[in-house]
Amino acid sequence: MKKYLLAICLIVFLSKTKAQEASVETSVYGLQIGILGFWAHNEARLSNAIALRSELGVELGYNDSVLASQSGFYGGISIIVEPRWYYNLNRRISKNKRIDGNTGNFISLRVNYHPDVLLFSEIDNLDLISDISIIPSYGLRRSLGQHFNYEFAFGIGYIEYLEEYNSIFEESDVGVNLHLRIGYRF
Repeated sequence: MKKYLLAICLIVFLSKTKAQEASVETSVYGLQIGILGFWAHNEARLSNAIALRSELGVELGYNDSVLASQSGFYGGISIIVEPRWYYNLNRRISKNKRIDGNTGNFISLRVNYHPDVLLFSEIDNLDLISDISIIPSYGLRRSLGQHFNYEFAFGIGYIEYLEEYNSIFEESDVGVNLHLRIGYRF
């Protein structure tokens, strides 16, 4: 009887250790650069599969004004808060794929705020229109070596322009999140 009890306990113990869930990392800091800017970010774990990503970045743009007969590049601040659900971590572990640095596929709700703060501009008297967007997105992140990674995300959502004197844009519109970034993780 002791042998059977010991065998059952051993089987239960081994099945529990094998069934342990994969988890996002407690905290991930990094820098990323894309076609239209650069960002510093942190991802903090909220649960085994959910991380809260916060970003502070500089987004670049190009303005070509017919009225002012000026054109040029400008840079503005971007503040982003984005909860991410990494839904395929257990599957990646079962296929012996990496999950370090929160490598995996994710679904997120991206909240992006652009204040009316201009860091630099080639155009005289350029005034940015502050906005906030809420965009559900699908994306993936993959690691390249120990510290480097790349990331792709796409989503369509809602954007609200916050300036009252805004005559170019209406109060709200369709917002798009499309980014391809290369990053370094600390």
